[in-house]
Amino acid sequence: MRIFKRKIYSKMLEWKQKRDGSTALLIKGARRVGKSTIAEEFANNEYESYIAVDFADAPAAVWEAIENISDRDNFFLQLQFIYGVQLKERKSVIIFDEIQKCPKARQAIKYLVKDHRYDYIETGSLLSIKKNTTGIVIPSEETRLTMYPMDYEEFEWAMGNGGNIPLMKQMFESRKPFGDAVTRELLRKFRLYMLVGGMPQAVETYLDTNNLGEVDAKKREIIELYLDDFEKIDPTGKATRLFKSIPSQLTKNISRFQSRTIIGYGMDEEQSVELLKELEDSLTVNVSYHANDPNVGLAMHADYDRYKMYVGDTGLFITLAFWDRSASDNVIYQKLLSDKLSADLGYVYENIVAQILAANGHKLFYYTWPTESGKRNYEIDFILTQSNKICPVEVKSSGYRTHASLDAFKLKYSDRILWNYLIYTKDLRKDGDIILLPAFLTIFL
Repeated sequence: MRIFKRKIYSKMLEWKQKRDGSTALLIKGARRVGKSTIAEEFANNEYESYIAVDFADAPAAVWEAIENISDRDNFFLQLQFIYGVQLKERKSVIIFDEIQKCPKARQAIKYLVKDHRYDYIETGSLLSIKKNTTGIVIPSEETRLTMYPMDYEEFEWAMGNGGNIPLMKQMFESRKPFGDAVTRELLRKFRLYMLVGGMPQAVETYLDTNNLGEVDAKKREIIELYLDDFEKIDPTGKATRLFKSIPSQLTKNISRFQSRTIIGYGMDEEQSVELLKELEDSLTVNVSYHANDPNVGLAMHADYDRYKMYVGDTGLFITLAFWDRSASDNVIYQKLLSDKLSADLGYVYENIVAQILAANGHKLFYYTWPTESGKRNYEIDFILTQSNKICPVEVKSSGYRTHASLDAFKLKYSDRILWNYLIYTKDLRKDGDIILLPAFLTIFL
């Protein structure tokens, strides 16, 4: 199994150095994003010894030990016998993998940290960690990190192309064009990332086979795991239907996710909000909310009844979009790679931009308002905040000759705007006061 370079490692190192065992580290993220792998890699590199307890597949002896976790001397002794590892005071770490499956261990973190003999790393995945915390005291002694699918720079590291990113950043900051030939090649590499996605198993499959059909099969396995987990969150199947409908909802180019048409009207408002929240907490999706007043402090003006939903990983999104086929064959993937598929790819680019912005720490918001005729709406796909200003972002899958929504937004809110961005599939340039960015430069927003 390959070990990929991940950015979260540096944040974990910062936790170890600054906290020095005063908190446990909780790594949360969707299933198969690499939480367990990075936790063990970190433990192996940064400690003299470690024990990894996987609560998804722990032996009976572990569960017996957990029942008496308050007797810490005995608990540590049992773990060392069970795993055949000697723990060393302040030089060892204990990993609690899939911590949400053992609420009693999560609750004990407070006292384990206070004991201060060892460090602790927890990981939690799809089923909302808080779902299994009823009746227990949530430890405040946790430093929490969110792990996302591999971002584009991490993907390029895996492909052996890491040197491209610093050069791309220089061009972004200087606002200098790359030239058409270079742009086309960089976009081709970026579309490969869109197709493979950032799930480590999918990336590893691509590197092993160089076969996008095999990659698609691996992504389907991951989606099936998600769907199984959604059934645990919501046995009625409504969560599953919402997730599977994301591509079709985006292709309709509507101003909000029409959940009622998907799950029916059998749920009251409170149940519907809770279901959406659990999907969002699962980190398998990114949700963008409508900003009723596009200004600094977007969350204060968000309409949480109007939203759009994106798949957390665009590679999975593409597989989900072609779910009607038994497997997306290489012909489809090659056409997507060469940007020659007849279907409108705008929604795919919108999904990858949402993914990148979310991984960069942006909360997602969009804005719509009626045109002068009132027959349709203008729409800004994403609104970012920077300093005390906002940055509207419009996403296109092809040319840029028309950007009516961005033009109208500039006229309406010119005093609030720092930068205007249009993300598209051509070279870096300016069109008046609009900065036109090839899609791969989204990573610098």
